[in-house]
Amino acid sequence: MPETLAAVDVGTNSLHLVVARTTGGDRFEVLTREKEMVRLGSGSSEMKELAPDAIDRAVAALDRFRRIADSHGAPLRAVATSAVREAENRKALLRRARKEAGVEIEVVSGVEEARLIHLGVLQALELYDRRLLLCDIGGGSTELLVGERGEVLASVSFKLGAVRLTNRFFPNEGLHPSSVDSCRRHVQAVLSSFDRAIEQHPFEVAVGSSGSIEQVLRLARGLEGAEPLRTLNGAVLKRKQVGAVVEALIEARAQGTTGELPDLDPKRADIALAGALVLEGVVRRFGVKELVISEYALREGVFLDTVQRQTGGSVEHLRDVAMRSVVDLMDACDEDVDHSRHVARLALELWDATAEVHGGDDDARALLEAGALLANVGLAISHAKHHKHSYYVVRNSDRLVGLTDEEIEVVAQIARYHRKSAPKARHPEWAALDADDQRTVVVAAAVLRVAIGLDRSHRQLVAGLRVRREAEATTIELVPTSAGLDLELERWSGDERTRLLADVLGGPVQVVVGEP
Repeated sequence: MPETLAAVDVGTNSLHLVVARTTGGDRFEVLTREKEMVRLGSGSSEMKELAPDAIDRAVAALDRFRRIADSHGAPLRAVATSAVREAENRKALLRRARKEAGVEIEVVSGVEEARLIHLGVLQALELYDRRLLLCDIGGGSTELLVGERGEVLASVSFKLGAVRLTNRFFPNEGLHPSSVDSCRRHVQAVLSSFDRAIEQHPFEVAVGSSGSIEQVLRLARGLEGAEPLRTLNGAVLKRKQVGAVVEALIEARAQGTTGELPDLDPKRADIALAGALVLEGVVRRFGVKELVISEYALREGVFLDTVQRQTGGSVEHLRDVAMRSVVDLMDACDEDVDHSRHVARLALELWDATAEVHGGDDDARALLEAGALLANVGLAISHAKHHKHSYYVVRNSDRLVGLTDEEIEVVAQIARYHRKSAPKARHPEWAALDADDQRTVVVAAAVLRVAIGLDRSHRQLVAGLRVRREAEATTIELVPTSAGLDLELERWSGDERTRLLADVLGGPVQVVVGEP
């Protein structure tokens, strides 16, 4: 049966809503679209603070969007990007959106944002079998991605948004003589880190999405005296047109006549130059001769991602998308992946056997698996305090996709607390989690600590576990891989690590050796 869903892109410049009905597979029919320019990124030049009035505008827009979604009987999913991701006071927006608008906002990482945009673009353009370079220029960041047949080959999120660069290089009316050159140098310097990815994965076609790129196309056609297009989807923007638009914007900005340019959205007049300079930098840097425009972007990707989650379930979604990236990070940083895989399997077995007591759900279970696989990635930095290094690697990796920013934080903290001290209120990252996420970290870390002890020799001698509950006491019986094995080291090591699990389960925990 067709299902109607709503998706919201909480962007740095604007909020976008799409309400659509599934029509089979990954196809859908758009019922309505809405857009509200709120300028969440206008609070500070470095986008570290959301201005109170911007939060007010965003909450009001979300309330309207939720009412529209309700009128269609459509569950709503909202995803926030750069401005919210970076803001130190983002919880104020998340809290008010939940309380006043009835909207839960997910904050996604930059690379996850790129993946979702890619998912949306593939529904707008027939490019599945061609290797594409995707460029999406938002208000706070620019996402670049190389993909083929639905797979992400390389992706990155740069702090090169139209609002961000306007705040930095063009904060006032008029144009300082050196501003354009400074902005161009900055764009090229930042983009240079993606050179290697382009060399490794040469693309066949370049795709542009986002309002900034669409605005460049409209301006290009307006300057040429061409008729406006009814739809921009599939339209082609050539490199020489990008250059002509940039020069026109520079001249108009210097003369104070930007508002007179043909087909320029007045609401974008102040940020149009910065956005065009980013696009100019991309086409020059990576040899792009022309871009195909996609009118589908993040919000459509969120819609399709939601459909996939509901079709396969959130845990299956995590396994299908995020788990591949988790394994990729583990393979790159962990010196003993067999140990980590074995520990993850034992941890899941112990989690399942005690689930009735700790009450963790399937989503938390999937985050435990990710945390277990990544617990030792910090060894790539140093053996000393590697649990803290693991937190840093997970938290700052650009490899993890399929997870929200909050989920990445939870996975990072599970890895962080797999050894040494338990979570404490004085730990700022821990204190910043909400109560549900704190509970997930504690339970997962408690289980993971024991599982790590059960492979102390790194020889995978424990084939499985038999867990018994008597009154409030828990006994973990180790099943050896074969008869006659000495599991005393594993038994002792696991038993030494049961303190946090005993707190979680509300009673003593004992590890014993059983028979095959």
